[in-house]
Amino acid sequence: MTDSQAAVSRAAPIIVTAEMAAADEAWADGLRRRYFPPERNHLPAHITLFHHLPPSCEQELKAVLADLARSAPPAAWVDGVISLGRGVALALRSPALLEQRAQIADRFALLLTPQDRATPRLHITVQNKVDASVARATLAELSIQPMSRPLAIKGLACWHYRGGPWSLIARYSFRG
Repeated sequence: MTDSQAAVSRAAPIIVTAEMAAADEAWADGLRRRYFPPERNHLPAHITLFHHLPPSCEQELKAVLADLARSAPPAAWVDGVISLGRGVALALRSPALLEQRAQIADRFALLLTPQDRATPRLHITVQNKVDASVARATLAELSIQPMSRPLAIKGLACWHYRGGPWSLIARYSFRG
């Protein structure tokens, strides 16, 4: 990596996600491939915990995520579908994952954007940035399907955001 590439990596905002076990990710990603506009679908299905942490906190963030990963995987459930206005998501319920997110938020409270300071609504986006009528049709279609099910969370990850596909910084599997 050149010095200028390293500088760009350091300057890119950081996204934090919870990662699903392979079978659950494949199921959610199948929905995402079906409903997400293909020209915008650069990522597999994921659970975003933070949208924009400053690159200056990368080393400390990695230590925090590694520490949290020493615990048992948080229990989680898909709890139906929700409207995102111009998209649709799978609603998630996970008090333990929300507690872990709160610990990260407390640690970086002064660095959080307004979006990341807001009350989190855990979800997996399966459609976004479509016409509202398309989103309503997708919501209606998915609402008649059984969507309540357990969801296995396998770890935490952090990524550099550069406008399109994300670049992995690190992954941490739950070990507890």
